[in-house]
This record gives sequence, C-alpha cells and structure tokens, in this order.
Amino acid sequence: MRLAIVTSLALTSMLAAQRDASTLPAPKTYRVYVACESSDEVHRIAFDGKTAKVERKIQVGYQPTEIEGPHGLTVGPNGEYWYLSIAHGKPFGLLYKYRTSDDELVGECELGMFPATMQISDATGLLYCVNFNLHGRMLPSTVSIVDPEEMVEVARTPTGPMPHGSRVSPDGLFHYSCAMMSGHLFEIDATTFEVVRDLQLDVEPPEGHQSVAKPTWVQPHPTKRLAYCALNGKAAVAEVDLDKWVVVRRFQTDKGPYNLEVTPDGEKLIVTYKTAGKIGVWDIESGKELAAIPSTRGVTHGVVVSRDGRYAFVTAEGKGAEPGVVDVVDLRELKKVASVDVGLQAGGIALGH
Repeated sequence: MRLAIVTSLALTSMLAAQRDASTLPAPKTYRVYVACESSDEVHRIAFDGKTAKVERKIQVGYQPTEIEGPHGLTVGPNGEYWYLSIAHGKPFGLLYKYRTSDDELVGECELGMFPATMQISDATGLLYCVNFNLHGRMLPSTVSIVDPEEMVEVARTPTGPMPHGSRVSPDGLFHYSCAMMSGHLFEIDATTFEVVRDLQLDVEPPEGHQSVAKPTWVQPHPTKRLAYCALNGKAAVAEVDLDKWVVVRRFQTDKGPYNLEVTPDGEKLIVTYKTAGKIGVWDIESGKELAAIPSTRGVTHGVVVSRDGRYAFVTAEGKGAEPGVVDVVDLRELKKVASVDVGLQAGGIALGH
C-alpha cells in the first residue's frame, strides 16, 4: 500500500511538472539581417540566447557576373518589409524592398551614387538614405528621401562629401548624417527636406579642405537631446548637445571607431573599432569604457542592439577570402557569447522582428 502511494505521488508530481513546463513561454529568438558586400548576399541570423545560426541566405542584385555591393539595411516600423541599398550601379545605385514573410523582392527604386545607410522616420513614414558616392572627386553628395510604400524618390537633399551614418531622431522629425570628407554633421528637417544646421566636428581646420576627424557615423540618444559621432580619423567619439549645437565631450577610443549604437535605456554606447578589430562598450554617464572585446574577424563594422538592451549584434568583414562574421555580445556580462560565419565582407546590419 505504501509503495502504491509513493508511486502515485511521484506520478502526480511528474504530471504537474509537465503541465508547468508546457505553460512556460518559449525561449526568445532574436533575428538580424546582415548584408555581405562582396558576395551579394543578405543573411538572416537567429540567436536563441545561446547559439547563433544562419536561418536563410538571400541572393541579391541583378548582375550575375558583377559584385554589386549590398550595403545598408533597415526594417520597416511594422516589420512587414525590409530594405537594402545596392551600392554599385551604372552609375547609380538602387534601393530594394523585400517582404519579410518570404524574403521576396517586391519593389525597387534608383537612388544616387553608392547609396549606403538608411532609416525610416516614424513621424513622416519616409526612408532617408545617404548617397556615399565613392566615384571621382570628393564633391558634396546627397541624402535620398523615398516613399517606401510606392518606392519613389520624393526628394534629394545636398549635404557634404561622402555622407554616412544615416539616422533619424527619436521623434522622427530630424535626420542626421556625417560627411566623412569635410568633417561636418548635418541636420535635415525630415518634413521640409532642408538642411537646417551643420556642425564642423574637426577640432582643427581640415587639412587641404579634407577632414582629419573623418566622421563615419552619428547616433542620436534615445531619450536626451544628444548625439554621438564616430571620428574614425581621430580615434574618438564626439558627444553633441543638439540644443546648443556644440560638441560637449570627446571620448578617446581605440583605433578606427566606425559605427555606433546606444542601448534603449540610454546608458551604454557600443562602438565598433574597424581598425583595431574590437567592440567597445562605454558607460555614457561616466564617459568610461567598460570593455573592449576582440571581434572574431579583424575588420569590425556594423552594430545593432536588441530591443530589450541585452545583446549587441556586431558584424566583421574579415580579410581577403575570410568569411564575414556576426558576433553576439552580452551587454550584461560584457563578453562575446556567440558567433556565426556569414558571407564575404559582412557590413550593414538591421534588427528583424
């Protein structure tokens, strides 16, 4: 009798545990899209908190015998579509629109020369893409403004030579980009498409009208009237007060700061060091670097942070025939927790839904 009772209790306990397990939420999966410039591919990566893997490889471009250079990526606010800039054209580049449900190409639009990074404004619903323009003399280039529903360019705003780091303010009303070769930060009114302010980020006058700082990215703070600019040529990040329109702090960094991202809570700044091959994690309030984590490949490039602020996803291009890679950094533990190989010259990266 006692054995039967014990067995019954054990069985009841096991069934209760199974019921409890069945009601637990499924493990969270994070997804990112990665552009691989030298293999004309976009890789969709999934990370389950432990392991990162390539879920899907999407071949992009229209010239089978040419390398077309997919560069910038963004996902629309409702998550139904993702967008990709194709840098190399004849001579102009393209913007492609893909459906996220099946990664099928559903639209395209011609932009300027070497379109690069982009973002969509929640306020206007428009997409803003910088035309980096690597061709010919270092002349002022533009920002293409596109209706992503109709895939029509509605305006093209002149800024400076080699604009990069296309980012929109949290309220969606202003667009920011840096002109790498003149050293300027530009602010565009997202509704009128006009440049309203520009700021020289070089401490000293540019040498021969060419920037020493060579800013390659700008990232607005999510809650404060601040923006951060990667000064690739000066191994520094400039903090800009957007109300006073002045640089208020400069953080000295490792070599080649390239792309930036601020965590959703506004506490940490993630910096990719393209030259040093590292990932810097900074405490914004104190202005101190918390960690400098070597990337798996030597040429660190793009970065995005998960919406919960837990992980940073970082691309590295690799050297020569090395494959690109996506590294996952735990921003709580300040260490790399996963990596996955992708296509050649991994660069642009965007959060999936």
